[in-house]
Amino acid sequence: MAAAGRGAVTGTRAGESVAAAPTPASPSSAAAVEAAQPPPGALLPPTGVVSDLPGEGNGLALTIDDGTSSEVVAAFAAFAVDSGVRLTLFPNGCYRSWAENAAVLGPLAESGQVAFGNHTWSHPDLTTLGDAEVAEEIRRNKEFLRTTLGVADTPFFRPPFGAHDERTDRIAADLGHPTIAMWNGTLGDSRVLTGAELVGYAREWFIPQTIVVGHANHRTVTTVYGELLELIRERDLRTVTLADVWAPRVSPFRGAVASGRVES
Repeated sequence: MAAAGRGAVTGTRAGESVAAAPTPASPSSAAAVEAAQPPPGALLPPTGVVSDLPGEGNGLALTIDDGTSSEVVAAFAAFAVDSGVRLTLFPNGCYRSWAENAAVLGPLAESGQVAFGNHTWSHPDLTTLGDAEVAEEIRRNKEFLRTTLGVADTPFFRPPFGAHDERTDRIAADLGHPTIAMWNGTLGDSRVLTGAELVGYAREWFIPQTIVVGHANHRTVTTVYGELLELIRERDLRTVTLADVWAPRVSPFRGAVASGRVES
């Protein structure tokens, strides 16, 4: 859940009038968006905070947090399958929604269409916890991502409420998450919205090179997938995961087995 804290964005036009209230649509009825291919030459994940996509382009990073509702997590998974939209998910492992939808999410992660980051196990404000407690929240969720969703590693960490400091950033980096993934756009859905309000946020923040934060908590977003897809098309945006943009280098020799005699 996001709040207007460090690095957070609050929409000023989210309540703007929309021509008509969106008609509820299931993900399966939404027209497909051409699946974006991972851009060549992805950058190394930086150590420190990122809050927008680097450089110029037409990228849009849709990032989805929490997962209090199994129904909404399932709908996001179906949305990705049906439309080809690329997503970055930041689960809290304490919610059973992720395990209940792991069978669908696993193949999406394997294909690279969906990427994952660590959002802590139970969504506390880390700045109020001691070092050991912060580490346990991150470590427990990292293990959950590995065992439940098959995510072997991710450089990305998103602090709950956007609340972090140098100390929590250092602990996250020590545990394998050097990149603090913030945002510069929002769907405004950390609270319950009408469909028109949520589309208003999307109209404000679906712009090039933006990292947009949303949540898999409230059903409203699942009723406006068609409107979101149309907006992406109208603005000629290309959805990307954070891993499409920042990807660790993999050695070309990883997994290779040497054979033959070694001369001394």
